[in-house]
Amino acid sequence: RAAISQETSAVRLVFGEADGLPGLIVDRYAGQLVTQFQSAGVDAWREPLIAALIEASGCATIFDRSDGSTRAREGLGPSTGVLAGDEPPARIEVVECGLRFLVDVRRGHKTGYYIDQRDNRRLARGLVERQAQYGRAVRALNCFCYTGGFSIAMLAGGAEHMHSIDSSADALRQAEEHARINGITPEKCRWEEADVFTALRALRNEGTQFDVIVLDPPKFASSHHHVDRAARAYKDINLNALRLLAPGGSLLTFSCS
Repeated sequence: RAAISQETSAVRLVFGEADGLPGLIVDRYAGQLVTQFQSAGVDAWREPLIAALIEASGCATIFDRSDGSTRAREGLGPSTGVLAGDEPPARIEVVECGLRFLVDVRRGHKTGYYIDQRDNRRLARGLVERQAQYGRAVRALNCFCYTGGFSIAMLAGGAEHMHSIDSSADALRQAEEHARINGITPEKCRWEEADVFTALRALRNEGTQFDVIVLDPPKFASSHHHVDRAARAYKDINLNALRLLAPGGSLLTFSCS
């Protein structure tokens, strides 16, 4: 992962099956490691794995976020807390492609931040940059924005107006702080606490258009029992987003179901 570390201090060190360690997630935020032991196999080898991680990474502090529903299916209960070193600070500052973010590894989603979307945040930024270089006043929309990762990236790319929507007031407050610490003019940002499904319909009724739109929702289907309902939800948000897209615009849409 050394090459990745040159552009960000938030790095996924171990990615489960992709790295030959099914059920183990390890993320590094600066000098802090955060683990998720999601299977009985890796959980049984917890102690030697912790020792190996400390030796390989040089990080002496490890915090466990093994609190996902996957463990229940493995016959394991939730597990959180310090595995090595001291308690992590309330928030850890990381830098991604020159942008600053504050990560709460104890209470944030997943291990605190969506590291796996780094390349797509860079893609969104590049799409805005390419439109801005032709003199366009780029308007961007980020739905399910969480703490504003995509929003900050697109603002750094030159977006003139950034509309970000999430149902969590706490996440939006942190997104606003991310804009502030990155020196972004508040007038360029609109942070809306709302249900995205309702907000998209309202924007459509207003006749608003955007040059770049990001849809990065939480999972709509937690099991095969919810597939039909989830398909309707994905269709709904994508159809409404396409109706809001300006000619020549770009829609980035994601699914973690």
